[in-house]
Amino acid sequence: MKTRIKEYRAKYDMTQEDLGKIVGVRRETIGFLEKGKYNPSLKLAHAISKALNVKIDDLFIFEEDE
Repeated sequence: MKTRIKEYRAKYDMTQEDLGKIVGVRRETIGFLEKGKYNPSLKLAHAISKALNVKIDDLFIFEEDE
């Protein structure tokens, strides 16, 4: 899975720590998500998409071969 979290964070001049505080996770979790090393729960994916004002489908890219 790939994400566009970093791209959307940049639009709001938001740090990983800022986003983490908003959605209730540590900065490291946001970093792992951005690097594709962690798959979020549906609840976390929804919270992040809401915080960044974007659809989940636009934020997370699921590849068929994974």
